[in-house]
Amino acid sequence: MKKAKNTPYRSAGSNVLWSFRGMLRDAPLSFWLMALGVPVAVFLAWAEIRLPALVVAEVAGRQTLSHACLAVGILLALMALAAAAQKALRGVSDVYLTRYRYQRGVELRHKSMRCFYQTYERKQTRDLYSRAILSTWKWGGKMPISDMPRESLELVKSILCYSLFGTMISFASPWLVLLLTAAPAVNWLCARAYRKYEYATRGERTDIDRRLHYVAERGADFSAAKDIRIYGMAGWLKEVYRGLCRQDLRWERRLSMRQLLSKLADLGIILLRDGAAYGVLIAMFLREELTVDQFVLYFGAISSFAVYVGNIMNAWNEMHTASLKVCDYREYMDMPDQEGPGAARLEEHLGRAPEITFDRVCFRYDGAEHDALHELSFTMHAGERLALVGMNGAGKTTLVKLLCGLYLPTSGEIRINGVPLADFKRAELYRLFSPVFQDIKTAFFSLYETVTGQLGGKADEARAEDCLRRAGLGNKLDSLPEGIHTKLDKQVNKGGIELSGGEAQKLMMARALYKDAPMLVLDEPTAALDPIAENEIYLQYQEMTQGKTSLFISHRLASTQFCDRILFLAGGQIAAQGTHAQLLAQGGEYARLYEMQSCWYRDDYNGNYSEGGEEI
Repeated sequence: MKKAKNTPYRSAGSNVLWSFRGMLRDAPLSFWLMALGVPVAVFLAWAEIRLPALVVAEVAGRQTLSHACLAVGILLALMALAAAAQKALRGVSDVYLTRYRYQRGVELRHKSMRCFYQTYERKQTRDLYSRAILSTWKWGGKMPISDMPRESLELVKSILCYSLFGTMISFASPWLVLLLTAAPAVNWLCARAYRKYEYATRGERTDIDRRLHYVAERGADFSAAKDIRIYGMAGWLKEVYRGLCRQDLRWERRLSMRQLLSKLADLGIILLRDGAAYGVLIAMFLREELTVDQFVLYFGAISSFAVYVGNIMNAWNEMHTASLKVCDYREYMDMPDQEGPGAARLEEHLGRAPEITFDRVCFRYDGAEHDALHELSFTMHAGERLALVGMNGAGKTTLVKLLCGLYLPTSGEIRINGVPLADFKRAELYRLFSPVFQDIKTAFFSLYETVTGQLGGKADEARAEDCLRRAGLGNKLDSLPEGIHTKLDKQVNKGGIELSGGEAQKLMMARALYKDAPMLVLDEPTAALDPIAENEIYLQYQEMTQGKTSLFISHRLASTQFCDRILFLAGGQIAAQGTHAQLLAQGGEYARLYEMQSCWYRDDYNGNYSEGGEEI
């Protein structure tokens, strides 16, 4: 994805058509009600200047009272009906327009959840999402995603009124039409300059807003409350927040000053324009070129004409301002999903333990100078229990993300049973894996829903409970009044529960057991468990991996002894491989690290570890 640029992603016209297509698809009644409101509004605008001129004409023409009342009454009745219709149309259309805005928000969040992980992980993508989501929010009465069609029709209405009143004024003097039309060009140029500046600086402002929001959330995060208090972090967070607020304030000041200059220019032009127009009209009346009722009519027409020239400019500016936000929305929605061609059928590989081959695989992160994984080649044999160990930064997590299809290799190929991984549809490929990642996030669903991935009673409840008990949550289930249907997250659910780190890890283990995919991936599955629970997982590991290919990742080298083979990763490459006993016999880096870890559990340890006479 390209960096933010000064040229909008789509033109305003393109965004107008896109908005109308979306409305006709998701909220067609809103579109037709808004469109119907345009002729009603034009009629009201005409009637408002026609009414005083009609009254003057009736009086000046010495018409009878009944004639005047009838003429004026009919017009007033039509105006009342039109005003009532206008309010009704606007009220009902706004309700359906909310549905349109809601649907756009749903699509945006759905895009984020199915967006290719490697793309979503990039900062540019998250910044674009931060800008895109603003298009669906309401700030200061503005809601860009729904303002786009509304302001477009407002522009149409203002142009029709401009044409109507311009035609009327031209009968008095064509020069007045030219004067009233040409003057606002200066206002348009000022507003256009402001919009361009606002759009060109959106990237830096979005970055500051995102960081400001992040720091504010961390300061109020309950999970960090202990650290903030004990380590005296409140003052530090406060200073960071203040610094970001100062940066945000500087940008707000710059935008406000540029907007103020634009408004001052607008005010000056209005005074010159209206003053000249009224002067011409008064001069014509004094020369008896106009009757009293014509003067009243043209005076009202000039006032309304000037208003609608301003409305055209305002609607144009508002439409373009909304369009810039819609551009961010559409750019985010248009990001490629990297779905895969679907040339390979996953069903042929789900019924058996897969063989997975990494063939000279390289991966480099965006902006990095070196590969995180370089020329990596190995094969996970069908049904094999493979352990992956190494120091932090060795590339273990990167390898797992490549294996699960969350990343694409920079070069090289990954094959499943001889079929390139890239040939599978990504959404189908995920069915092949039951991973338990190190970073655990639980949501606000019930234990049953979390394990099964299903809402309601569509899944096998007995099997879900069995998986929870096998994962070590049996005692927890027995202590809960609602058992497996207990909801998580107290902030969302009344009576919800909060799981400890170890319990959350067991819950994720139960979810992987329930999915029962042919490839099991355990990334530090016992990191948050106590020794007893950890031992239970090790004892169950053989049963869990029966008929599956499995990858076990751990920093604790002693925990890999039950695996068939161990890969020791260092510097993005395989430094050594073999069984636990073989690697110890080789006496390399694996053996050194194992000795460093195991020495803490030996009775003869004296506090120093040495190798080659040097203290480690």
